[in-house]
Order: sequence, then C-alpha cells, then structure tokens
Amino acid sequence: MFVLEEMNAFPERRPPGIPPRYAVVGCGISGLSTALELHEAVGPGSVEVFDAAAEPGGVLGTVSEDGFQVERSADNFITTLPWGVELCRKLGLAESLVTTNPEARRAFVVHCGKLHPLPDGFQMLAPTRWWPLAVTPLLSPWGKLRAAAEYVLPPRRDDGDESMADFARRRLGNEVFERLVEPLVSAVYGADTEKLSLLATLSRFREMEKRYGSLIRAMRAQAVERRKKVRAAAEAAETVRESGARYSMFVTLRHGLHQLLDAIVERLPPGSLHLSTRVESVAPCEGKWRLRRADGGELLFDGVVLAVPAHAAAALTRRSLPGLSAKLAEIDYTGSTILAAAYRREDVGHPLDGSGCVVPAVEKSPVLAISFSSRKYPHLAPPGTVLLRIFAGGARRPDLVEMDESQLRASVLPEAERLLAIHAPPLKTWLFRWRAAMPQYAVGHPDLLREIRREMSSLPGLGLAGNGYFGVGIPHCIRSGRLAAAWVLGRAKPEDFAPSPAF
Repeated sequence: MFVLEEMNAFPERRPPGIPPRYAVVGCGISGLSTALELHEAVGPGSVEVFDAAAEPGGVLGTVSEDGFQVERSADNFITTLPWGVELCRKLGLAESLVTTNPEARRAFVVHCGKLHPLPDGFQMLAPTRWWPLAVTPLLSPWGKLRAAAEYVLPPRRDDGDESMADFARRRLGNEVFERLVEPLVSAVYGADTEKLSLLATLSRFREMEKRYGSLIRAMRAQAVERRKKVRAAAEAAETVRESGARYSMFVTLRHGLHQLLDAIVERLPPGSLHLSTRVESVAPCEGKWRLRRADGGELLFDGVVLAVPAHAAAALTRRSLPGLSAKLAEIDYTGSTILAAAYRREDVGHPLDGSGCVVPAVEKSPVLAISFSSRKYPHLAPPGTVLLRIFAGGARRPDLVEMDESQLRASVLPEAERLLAIHAPPLKTWLFRWRAAMPQYAVGHPDLLREIRREMSSLPGLGLAGNGYFGVGIPHCIRSGRLAAAWVLGRAKPEDFAPSPAF
C-alpha cells in the first residue's frame, strides 16, 4: 500500500509511476461508493478514507440479536433507480437480494386513530386509478369531488419552483394533501412539506402536469403505456428466455445492509480506512488539497471528496473557501429517531396485512410512520414474533430527537401499541437517534445547487457526495459517490449533476 506522507515530506513533483492520491472524508455509503470508484479508476494506494466514527457505514448498519435483524436507518432500497442494484451485482451480492413479501405490498394511512388502506394506485402525489380514491373512507365526499376536479384544472406552465404542499393543494385540494400526500412525503423526507421543494424531489409530477395538463390524465396515459410494455414483454418471453433476476420495487440484503458496506470495504486495499480520525479542515494548497486532522497532522492530496452532510462540509471549508461554505450551510437538516420493537405475534391484534402505515400531521401523533419490518421481510424475525420499526421526529417534531430516552419511549411506544392493538409489552427494543441527518430540500434547492456548482467550477479536485444534494435514498447516495469520483478525476460534465427522479 502507498503510505501517506506528512505534508512537510510531500514531494513537489510526483515520481514517475506513482498514481495520484485522493482523500474521501466520510465513510458512509456515499463515501465508500466514492472510494470504490476512485480505487477502481486509479489503482491501489490511490484512496484514503477518513471518518471520526469508529466503524464504517455512517447511518447504515445492522444489529443482529436473538434472531432479530434490525436496521439502524434505511432497511431497503428502491429498484426503479438502478444504482443500488448495479452496485450489488458488481460486488457479487445479487444472489443475496431479497424482495418484499408479496402478501404485504400495501400500506395503511391513519385516519381518526385507525388504520385504513392507502387507495390502490396512489403514488405520492397522484392516483393511477380513480375508483379506489372514490370509495376510500380517508376522504369526505367534498374532498373526492375536489380531487376529481383536477382533471379539468388548467396546468401551471412556468418553470418556477413551489412547495410540495402548494402543488398538492393546487392540483388535488387540501384534503388529499393533508390525508394522503403529507404523510407519504413526510415518511420519506422527514420534511416540512410547506417548505419542501417540488422540483428537487418529485419534479416528474410538474413535468406530467405540463405535458398532459392534468395528473390524472398523465397517470392514465402512463398506465396504458405500462400495460403495452407488459404485454410486449410477455410476448417476448414466450420466444426469448429472459436473463437476470426480477425484483419487486424494493429490495434488501438477506443478512442486512451491512453486507453492502462490508463488500465495499473488502474491495478497498487494507489500511485505506482511517476510522476514529477527525478531519478539521480542507483547503487548496499550490495545486493540491491540504487535509488537516484534528490531531494536528496535515496531508496533501491531488483531490478530496467531502462525503459528509452539507453542514459538515461547510465547517470543513469555512476558513479556506468561505463562499462555498456559505452556500453549503444554506442546506438545512433535521433529525429522526427509530424505535424498533419486537413482540410475540399473538400479542399484536392488528393483522399486519401490509408493509406499514403512515400518520398524517393532522392526527397530532408523535409517530411519523410504522414499518411492519418482519411482514415486509419475514426473515428479519424468528417464527411467532413480529418486528416493528417506529419513526418519529423529523421536521414535524424535532424535539423528539433530543428527548430523554425514557420520555421518548413513553411518548412513542404507547401510541404505536394503540394503533396496532398490541396488548403486551415488547420482548426487546432498540433505539437509534440520527441528529441532523436528513437534508431539507427547501424551495429553490435546484438554484442553490447551481450556485454551489459555480463555486466548485474554479476548484478542480474538490468533490461533494452525500444525501444533501440530489436525493436521500441509498441509490441516490451511491450515485452521488460515483459522480463525485468522476468530478475529481475530471471525467464529469455539469449536466451529469441534474437531480434524478425519486421514483
């Protein structure tokens, strides 16, 4: 392995045959993806990864106890975005991918303290089918009529950004927003939907509005196209044997998402991870980049990728790059808590005939959502037991993230037990807190990203990766690492950094 030299021993000119050296600050999935890309592009000894934590993974990780497999944050990832599945295949993990239980592929919404099925075909901001929306008890007759009027409402034609709340109310009315859109979006982004940027998150719905004039018309047209594709695929399958695995919309890894982290670490050269090592600052230095550790040590690299939250990247560049730092600091973050709880199946009154439930803000509940983890993926819990994960906090209740553990449990657990008719205490619980971990893409976020890109255009060798920029899910983070690696290698174009669709 190419051994790091202290700055005062770093040669002014790289000896022939010695590859360029890159540093990655942050050892979560974004940083590890960056490091893997750089290692494969440049070769052994080219990448060093620094993180203040004692273990790699950032917020990702898996706890295995007494037959239960509990994820510390995300428990699966979407397959309609390719980057997660692609990485698993490259790492030899394709056979370990597990699809969701077919018997649990529906969700519930809490209304008046009870769980009701989410109308079939409702996708975040629009219905793909009208009849389920017409008969759902989640909406009043007036709310259903107002939603139906979306079909004839004139579209907004300009390209300006707007909040998720404003868009949903404008197209579908306040009831659909409060009882369907707000809880679904909050469960994904943990955000204040009154401030959340539509163009930074679900821009495809604005594009549908502009193209078809109506979300309902757009969803109908797309459903017809999907049916044609399904028929064509079925006809082709009669004569051509299909290759490759077929997945449901969401997948996980059989032995936990730590499998993904471990597989990347195994691909990196031994000694390339510097854990329990805090980086204090990053600065340009005579055509290279100086990385200063908290212990006073300084190192020079040809390029540096900051794969940490935007607020942490702002702190690292505050003195050396105040313009960039100020822009990064504008990206706000919120925190969340996950309380996982295991029960005997016989103690849970609800049939758990779905993947989980979301809770609208109008319910005034401390709970954001509940994932029926062992129903989605039965291997996560021993037979005769149930594993639930209860989400709280976010922009709706930031106080819960800092609340005393006993108070937090007393606030969240009884509410979940009431909703699911649980009549006995849990067998085990696990609590995970994530402070300032979820970026809040405020209205104008795409414009802010353009300003950040302009600042970075004069800083060759400096890259950014993480969930603060183009998306919050695992595939988005993997993509951000790939893009950051390409950027510092001089192989990326500005158009590569356009936000990708959430779904």
